[in-house]
Amino acid sequence: MTARSASVSRKTNETAIDVSIAIDGTGRHDIKTGVGFFDHMLEQLSRHSLIDMTVRADGDLHIDDHHTVEDTGIALGQALAQALGERRGITRYASLNLVMDETMTTAGVDVSGRPFLVWNVAFSAPKIGTFDTELVREFFQALSQHAGITLHVKNEYGVNNHHIAETCFKAVARVLRTALEIDPRQSNAVPSTKGSLKG
Repeated sequence: MTARSASVSRKTNETAIDVSIAIDGTGRHDIKTGVGFFDHMLEQLSRHSLIDMTVRADGDLHIDDHHTVEDTGIALGQALAQALGERRGITRYASLNLVMDETMTTAGVDVSGRPFLVWNVAFSAPKIGTFDTELVREFFQALSQHAGITLHVKNEYGVNNHHIAETCFKAVARVLRTALEIDPRQSNAVPSTKGSLKG
């Protein structure tokens, strides 16, 4: 099997993003976006999906974190799409409930080629430290759109906003890990009756 890896550079007047990923990795990560909480969340995404990730972001943080977070999601999504190619052999679907202390979050994914996000997550405060909680959704919207995946995320319950955000990243990581794995029973087939997962 060819290596499922990709690198993407994305530069605009607002951000300069460089990402490299290897889907069949061990969760190694080297992430520097200038946004501490976001770095921590991306580390969780890498570690629990087993996707190796290197991320460098230089954004207009003097304005706020929005462009950096969204554009990183775009670049990671584009890298995932490139690394998957025809999506041949993948398991394609996965879902699970993930718990962390008092919090439970459900995530489900269809690596379908059709981008869609269903987001049912509410935070009780606008910020976690200095990080805007609304940016969690912005990241996953960008990731799902540019990776070409259908992603559903629902926080079942929770009190601590850090835990709610972290369970979102960990739950998505775990479903990606399962859905992107090669199915040994169809390792060279596109898992669709259409014969294509390009949308």
